[in-house]
Amino acid sequence: MWSEGETIVRRDVHRGRPWHAVPVIVVRDEPELLATYTPEGAPFGFVGEDHPWFGRERWTGHGALELQRPGEEHAVWVFWSGPERSHAAWYFNLQTPFRRTPIGFDTRDHELDLLLEPGGEWHWKDVEEFARATRNGRFTPREAAAIQAQGDRLAARLVRGERWWDESWAAWVPDPAWKVAELPEGWDVV
Repeated sequence: MWSEGETIVRRDVHRGRPWHAVPVIVVRDEPELLATYTPEGAPFGFVGEDHPWFGRERWTGHGALELQRPGEEHAVWVFWSGPERSHAAWYFNLQTPFRRTPIGFDTRDHELDLLLEPGGEWHWKDVEEFARATRNGRFTPREAAAIQAQGDRLAARLVRGERWWDESWAAWVPDPAWKVAELPEGWDVV
């Protein structure tokens, strides 16, 4: 288990190798919840040029809080907007269940997401990008069908009004003493 305020590395692993990484700060690490924060200015690392975010150097905006539970095929991200840092949305990042590593954790972003507005309306995000990634072979047709099915299950839960995450996270504020860290040497080695 990691300690609050500790910096670890979130890696997106594709076909057995890291292809994107970002240092994140541990907010909470409990048996049923790993909460991490990607601060504004956190640097991105890439292996190769085919990651959808390739060309972006750092995280921009207010940062993002990522809430994930062991074994789940998604993380609930919290976004804020404006100078008053008001809650902007709940973002459901479809991904493989996170797996702990010596430097942090690995997952595989499935590139198809859902967005839930504070008023309760939801919509799909990155549908065209997901279709393009599937056509280009990043996902097999079988993988794409399983990812879509996972998204459909999440959408059905949202339609039913289910909230399986603690909504008080919308008001969470990062510790101002936390600093942005660089990626450690060897982040790109499995």
